[in-house]
Amino acid sequence: MLADLNDTIIALASAAGPGARAIVRLSGPRALEIAVSLFTSPETIDSNQRRMHAGDIRLSGLASPLPGWLYHFPAPQTYTGQEMVELHTISSPPLVELLIAQLLQAGARAAQPGEFTLRAFLGGKRDLPRAEAVHAVISAGDRDDLTQALAQLAGGVTRPLEGLRDDLLNLLADVEAQLDFTEEGLEFVDINETLLRLTKGMAQLTSLQRQLDQRATSERPFRAVLIGEPNAGKSSLFNALGGTALVSPQPGTTRDYLVARVTMDGVAVELVDTAGWQEADDAIGQQAQSLSHLQSHDADLLLLCHEAGNTNSPLSPWGRGEGGEGITVLHLATKCDLAEPAAGLHATSAITSQGLPELRSRIAEQAKSRRQPSLAPSLSRCRHHVATGLDHLRKAHSIVLFEEPPELLAVELRGALQQLGEMVGAIYTEDLLDRIFSRFCIGK
Repeated sequence: MLADLNDTIIALASAAGPGARAIVRLSGPRALEIAVSLFTSPETIDSNQRRMHAGDIRLSGLASPLPGWLYHFPAPQTYTGQEMVELHTISSPPLVELLIAQLLQAGARAAQPGEFTLRAFLGGKRDLPRAEAVHAVISAGDRDDLTQALAQLAGGVTRPLEGLRDDLLNLLADVEAQLDFTEEGLEFVDINETLLRLTKGMAQLTSLQRQLDQRATSERPFRAVLIGEPNAGKSSLFNALGGTALVSPQPGTTRDYLVARVTMDGVAVELVDTAGWQEADDAIGQQAQSLSHLQSHDADLLLLCHEAGNTNSPLSPWGRGEGGEGITVLHLATKCDLAEPAAGLHATSAITSQGLPELRSRIAEQAKSRRQPSLAPSLSRCRHHVATGLDHLRKAHSIVLFEEPPELLAVELRGALQQLGEMVGAIYTEDLLDRIFSRFCIGK
């Protein structure tokens, strides 16, 4: 993963596909040199100046130049800490591919996933949790995910540790100095002050550990699956909640399952509409029933639909309130604009919207209780280092309290600093960086 930082890397930094503007980003010592091999402007381009230039992009094989804009960012005041250039032009996929191909021919190298942010980390522009937060911001599934990712990007995890690391380094220096001058009887460390500093450090890590524990949950989207008999109003309810399903008075219209990603009270939810339960009389029907049961077993929440006024019992064991392990069942009465619902059911109507705001809130509450943020991999790593560092500080506190040899105190302080260093990226391995940055998309 740790490719040569002297390479100039290139990637598409905007969304792929047709659009008003495409952004091709370069970073490295030859970024401007390579960009101006295809870009011309009536203005003088100063390699020391941060500014935008309007001009033309001339590509081999095209009779006419493309309108373009060159944004130049001199080092070191850039995202990566290196010289960066962005070429903006029309977002036509064939033209963008040709532009990137000719920039590669001019001496650039295709960026690996996450390599721009990796260079920002290696250049001291981002510590490791903030670099991981870049990926979390991009992949945030809802407002809560985004808020947490932005807080970590702003230093919400590592900023509180900066003072602690400095204090532990100073304490370790005092302990080691005292070890060097043992025979002279010089005292560099006061026991009461040391206990106070260690207690303060443990309090900081305990507080951070609590914050990280509260944030930890699965990256898999929360799935709410609509189930029930044919013509029970599942598809109409699916559409009313944000999906797009074919609706017909003919029972059994839905033969496959449909998935819609919707936002309810700021939480992303995968809403799934399934085929109604019935005896299958052909291969297609058997496949529909099989898919329906698979989706039901993969659900986080089952929305069991009962048609208002229909006293027939549903075919599935979930009709008796039996869900799979860890699956909550919410019983809904549908078509309540046509008939009175049975007692104990959540009344809904896709026509009048009766009960739909309350249903969205109930689904969102379930999702929030099980949701796992896009920061989960970063949080898991940080939690490990915080827990291990806290254990070292507890042992250090015990050593001072019971006046054990200072050599043991130095060992535990080094252990705590090692964990904090690995957490923020002051100490890292190539394998760790590969596991973190390989999850990024290319161009970030």
